[in-house]
Amino acid sequence: MNYTPVIGLEIHVQLKTKSKMFCGCDNDAEHKAPNTAICPVCTGQPGSLPVPNEQAVRWGILAGRALGCGVRSHSKFDRKHYFYPDLPKGYQISQFDEPIGIGGEVAIPGTDRTVLLDHIHLEEDAAKLSHRESDNASLVDFNRAGTPLIEIVTQPTIQSPEDAKLFLQELRLMMRYLDVSDADMEKGHLRCDANISMRPEGERDLYPKTEVKNLNSFRAVERALQYEIKRQKQLWLAGKPPMVQNTRRWNEARQETVVMREKETLADYRYFPDPDIPRLHHPEEMVQEIEAMMPEMPAKRRMRYTEQYGFPEKDMEELVERKPLGDYFEQVISEMRSWFESEFQSQEKEEAQWEKDGRKLSALVANWLINKFVKQLDDHGKTLKDARVTPENFAELMKLIWQNKVNSKAAQVILEELIATRKNPTEIMEHRGLVQMDDAGELDAVVDEVIAANEKVAAEIRAGNTKAAEALLGQVMAKTKGRANPQAAREMILKKLGG
Repeated sequence: MNYTPVIGLEIHVQLKTKSKMFCGCDNDAEHKAPNTAICPVCTGQPGSLPVPNEQAVRWGILAGRALGCGVRSHSKFDRKHYFYPDLPKGYQISQFDEPIGIGGEVAIPGTDRTVLLDHIHLEEDAAKLSHRESDNASLVDFNRAGTPLIEIVTQPTIQSPEDAKLFLQELRLMMRYLDVSDADMEKGHLRCDANISMRPEGERDLYPKTEVKNLNSFRAVERALQYEIKRQKQLWLAGKPPMVQNTRRWNEARQETVVMREKETLADYRYFPDPDIPRLHHPEEMVQEIEAMMPEMPAKRRMRYTEQYGFPEKDMEELVERKPLGDYFEQVISEMRSWFESEFQSQEKEEAQWEKDGRKLSALVANWLINKFVKQLDDHGKTLKDARVTPENFAELMKLIWQNKVNSKAAQVILEELIATRKNPTEIMEHRGLVQMDDAGELDAVVDEVIAANEKVAAEIRAGNTKAAEALLGQVMAKTKGRANPQAAREMILKKLGG
């Protein structure tokens, strides 16, 4: 008998608000000394009263709409009880039966599959535990206690570990586009618990699930699910399928899951409405106002880039995945279109010319951004934000290439100086003598000189070895200090030598 996996995910996303979920403590305490960004509220002192963070609520609504959730007209906070050293109050303020958003779905990029969501809700984060092996002690840092979270709960409809990983990567990208979270898994901004069970192929019933914790990377999520599929399938084949819910953790070193405890049920958490926090109301006009602030999301950008520029998938994903780079690309294209408009002094002519050359020019810009500009920034240890190259200057460099005023090698020299200085491309080109040679007679003379000085190589080319022309081309470029048009020079060499 064949068995199929049933996978659902619970994802916690830390919101990067200035203050915590229910108090005024600094929410950016990542690099602060332990237990310095705390107060009576987030440490659960008797008599302290929580006050919901309005920005966190608004961002919860924004994230919900981006994920296709229906936003409820009202929601409420509940107390979720469990006892652990990282929970100072003995309960967590969360949302149970009236979450902020219900339903929703996320399309998995590159496939025809979608992940259906059950709901999203707001809650506070717990403190951070550090385990010290030297003296077998555990330390608690309450700086993280009270950090605003949105928990995104999927329906158990994910079909494979690979789909789970792709969905999480898309979710991270969406949170970054919304700018509500840095969503860095390694830093704990985005955390995932994976629920998985198996069932005989063709059945619709759900069997007791296993929840896997301690998943701090996309790779860990994928591998933990792959391990659980293999482990649980063996149990089914042996006639001993899991009969109770349980919790396991992922052991990265051993690449296996390890039993933690039997899973608590809803009754164990003893949910009840938090008596200190009034019910929240979300008027339709407020939801519409928040939704109007939503930027273009990754899926729409992919679709637009495909239709508008005809990019290959690799280039498109690079510009979508790195949103600041995609935004920069759009600014450069806007500058290029302005140049077209000034060149043709007519919007109608500009549109006609862009229709003819726009995709080629866009491909040129994308290629230089991804394969040249970003690489040079990486070589200099800089980010796009650090770079001194304005979109206007980058567009000017693209214009020089497009008009054949500089060749590729010279353009790279200009780009390197652009990154290091505030000069404009034309100024650098003229100062360094990088203007591409456009005098055919001058190039002809240089080619003759190089051929005369390399008769042995010339003979090889005459004999049919056209690859040998590269050696002569290199000398032509050296003699012209990179100013010759490589393509024109190569064609001239082959024509003179009958290659």
